[in-house]
Amino acid sequence: MPPSPKSDPSDLPAKSVQADYLIVGGGAAGLSLAYHLSQEPRLADKTVLLIEPEAKDQNDRTWSFWTAEPHPFEAIVAHEWHQIAFRSPGFERVIDLGPYRYQMIRGLDFYTFVRQALAANPRFTLLRGTVDELTNTPTGVQARGSAGTATARYGFDSRPPDVVPNPAKHRYLLQHFVGWEVETDTDAFDPAVQEFMDFRGPQHHEARFIYVLPFGPRRALVEYTLFSETPLPKAEYEVQIVDYLENTLGLEPTQYRVVAEEAGAIPMTDHPLPARAGAHIVNLGTRGGRAKPSTGYAFRRIQAQSARLVAALAATGQLPADVTGDRWQFHLFDTLLLDIMRRRGETTRDIFQQLFARNPVERIFRFLDETTSWADNLRVMNSVSPGPFLRSIGHVLRGRPGQR
Repeated sequence: MPPSPKSDPSDLPAKSVQADYLIVGGGAAGLSLAYHLSQEPRLADKTVLLIEPEAKDQNDRTWSFWTAEPHPFEAIVAHEWHQIAFRSPGFERVIDLGPYRYQMIRGLDFYTFVRQALAANPRFTLLRGTVDELTNTPTGVQARGSAGTATARYGFDSRPPDVVPNPAKHRYLLQHFVGWEVETDTDAFDPAVQEFMDFRGPQHHEARFIYVLPFGPRRALVEYTLFSETPLPKAEYEVQIVDYLENTLGLEPTQYRVVAEEAGAIPMTDHPLPARAGAHIVNLGTRGGRAKPSTGYAFRRIQAQSARLVAALAATGQLPADVTGDRWQFHLFDTLLLDIMRRRGETTRDIFQQLFARNPVERIFRFLDETTSWADNLRVMNSVSPGPFLRSIGHVLRGRPGQR
C-alpha cells in the first residue's frame, strides 16, 4: 500500500508507485476528484496517487459560483449572497436568488481542506513532482516524470491543455481581469448584494463590466473584467476600477485603500477539448473542457464531473461511457455567443440585459448550468434579439468564425 500522505510530499523521493487511480495535478479538478473518491465507501479498498508540482500553500485564486443544493465544501465557503445585481445603461435590477446562493471559496482554504481530508486516509499518496508523459497501456496507464514512474488502472489528467490554435475554424477569447480588494473609510458597499455584472461603462467594441464581491459595507473585491481576444496593459484595468470607486461609488481617493490584488485570464474557446485520452485516461478541469466556454465558470462543473466519475467507478468498477454528461446543444449555444463576442463584443451587453430582463434568474442559472429542458431553451432563445445569433448560425454552418 502507498505511504500515507501525512508525509510532506516534498520529502518523498522519486520512485515507482502503483495505485488503482492516478490523478495528475492537485488544483481544483484533481483535488475535487480525490476528495469525492475519499468520501465513497464503496471504493474504500482503492488506492489513489496524486502528483502535483506545486506546494499549493498560497491563496492563488478564488472560485465563485451559484448553487441551489448543498455541496461537500460548505464548511469553507468564505462568503455567500442571496441577491445579485445586474446593471446596464438601459436596465438595472437587484435580483433575489430564491433557492440559489452565490458563493465564494478561497483557493488556499480549498487546498487545505482537501489535503487534510486526504492526510487522514492511508489509501492516498501525494507526490510532489511533474508528469511529463501519461500513456495508456493494455491494462491501465503509466506516468513518467520528475516524481518517478507510476502505474494505475485509470488515470485522470488535469494538466493545462495542449491546444494548437486553429483560428480559421474555432474561436479563441479570454475572460481577463484585474481585481482590487479595497477597504473604505465610509460605508460604500451593500454586503447583501453581489454585483454580478455592471455594464454601465464604455464597451470599446468588447464586453466589459465591473464585478464586485462585497464582504462588508467597507470591504469588497472590485474587478474589471473583459471578454476579448487579448489582455490590456494593467494600468487600463486599474483606471476603470478607480473610475468605479470614485465616480460610481462617490469615494474620494483618500477614502479607500487597496489591501490585495488579483489578476487572471481564463480561456474561452470552442476548440475541441476531448474528455478522454484513450481507454484509461480521463481529462479533467480546463483540459477536459470543464470551464464553460461562454462564461468561464468551472467549479460546479468540476464537482458534477467528479461525482459522475466516482458514482460509475463505485457501481461498476469502470469509467462511465460518457464521462461528462454534456449535451450537444449547449456546445452550439456557447459557440454562437463566442462568435458574437468575437465579432461584435459590445452587443454582449444587450444580450445579457435581455436575458435578465425577460427571464427569471432560476431559468438563467439552469440554462448556464446546462440543465434546462428544450422548452426552456426555446424560452431563453426567444427572449433575446435573434439577429446576432442568426448571423452567427450562418458562420457556424460555413465552418468558420465570423469577422467584425
